[in-house]
Amino acid sequence: MKNFNLNHTQQQKLLTLARLSIAHGLRTGRPLHASVGDYDAALTQPGACFVTLTIDHELRGCIGSLEAQRPLIVDVCENAFASAFRDPRFPPLRSNELDNVHIEISVLTPLQEITFKSQEDLMNQIEPFKNGLLLEDGYHRGTFLPLVWEQLPDKQDFLAHLKRKAGLPTNYWSDTLRCYRYHTLIFEE
Repeated sequence: MKNFNLNHTQQQKLLTLARLSIAHGLRTGRPLHASVGDYDAALTQPGACFVTLTIDHELRGCIGSLEAQRPLIVDVCENAFASAFRDPRFPPLRSNELDNVHIEISVLTPLQEITFKSQEDLMNQIEPFKNGLLLEDGYHRGTFLPLVWEQLPDKQDFLAHLKRKAGLPTNYWSDTLRCYRYHTLIFEE
């Protein structure tokens, strides 16, 4: 997304779309189709986001996109639906849960590859509480949004858990390992 700043009104429109997409999903089994012509340019340009759902401060679903491949409003609708109904860690959301769901949207900046020669070199380039990271090696891939730093504030722990999420051993190292950083604009209901 070229314009990373979204004003309060635009953020509220995206949060409303996310909630409407979940409600639409409960009724139809499909995400809401947002018409690009109904929204301003900042919301219709390609964008990537994660939609996180919680109930009573407990995770209820989190699905997202790492790269901007569709209009941001479409990404929000699709990811809100997927978070509610397709996160494999949870059963599909039930209609009696909708009123208790809290929605948070994280809009991502484009991925920026980090060039490093060793794990220590990589660690020196990571900014806790600021960087989201994508780690990949072959078909192994995992990401943590910047908000995960709140639960894993130590760089070593953060990277070890990210390796595990990618399906790699926590002490894994390879010259083919790649890492990307990104930032997020986070807003919530």
